[in-house]
Amino acid sequence: MAALVEINHLTKRFSFLTAVDDISFGVDKGEVLGFLGPNGAGKSTTMKMITGFLTPDAGKVQIGGVDIVDQAVAVKKRIGYLPEGAPLYPDMTPAAFLHFVGAVRGFSGEELRKRIRDTVDKVHLTSVLEQSIGTLSKGFKRRVGIAQAILHDPEVLILDEPTDGLDPNQKQEVRALIRNMATDKAIILSTHILEEVDAVCNRVIIVADGKIVADGTPSQLEAKSPHHNAVTLVVSDVDQRHVQQQLELLTGVASAQCVVQDNCVHCTVYPANGNPILAAVSGIARERAWNVEELHVQRGRLDDVFRTITTKE
Repeated sequence: MAALVEINHLTKRFSFLTAVDDISFGVDKGEVLGFLGPNGAGKSTTMKMITGFLTPDAGKVQIGGVDIVDQAVAVKKRIGYLPEGAPLYPDMTPAAFLHFVGAVRGFSGEELRKRIRDTVDKVHLTSVLEQSIGTLSKGFKRRVGIAQAILHDPEVLILDEPTDGLDPNQKQEVRALIRNMATDKAIILSTHILEEVDAVCNRVIIVADGKIVADGTPSQLEAKSPHHNAVTLVVSDVDQRHVQQQLELLTGVASAQCVVQDNCVHCTVYPANGNPILAAVSGIARERAWNVEELHVQRGRLDDVFRTITTKE
């Protein structure tokens, strides 16, 4: 069975630059896809083609089996889109703007009023509802942008940097909103904030130079990190050189990096081939009667993988 969003051999060129180079992937209902890549990788261009804002030079975008080019209006009814730096009418209030957007979407009367009330509650806009958009903070403007994207309860939600400009509390609210909506939608989310991927995404695609270079769950990508299954060890009242030597003699350990900080030895112990080494590290600590202050296993770091894949280090 085809995914709700189907991208097939999508390509877009601007003069001599190929911004998106023959990419294909699908996103189904219940998936929150983190769409990652460095600046200029082709993320925003891809999202604009998925929403019908740009026409592909080659390839197809289908939503529920319907082509975005052949039946643009019908498909766009099923999509909510928050572009980066979403354009808003500064002289309008959020209330007037959402009423305008809802009317364009075909709603009126009590149905429109109910949708506006529900959306305003979801994104916490009540306190600024009658204030001119042009006078709002960047965070509130972003919330207005999110509100217009979800007002019609779309099946597919395309979010380009949804928490840009929000404070930490607001970011948590938006992430909770995305998680709550994810059960009955296909969501594609572009972000530079890798902690956001851990917080809301159940799948990640990384693009570089217009091509897909990685596709998997966050845990699958984290497993490619040198820090996957690395062990953090902090011990006190012991010599740094002795600790490091003992750790590096362990079977399965590739290397250990130890520094002295606050009268303790802080070590990161790296496994060979990513295999678990916690038992070996805790065993040597017990055997040598080290005074252990901290001991835990690292999952892996998505930023390691992102940097390696996109810079070819």
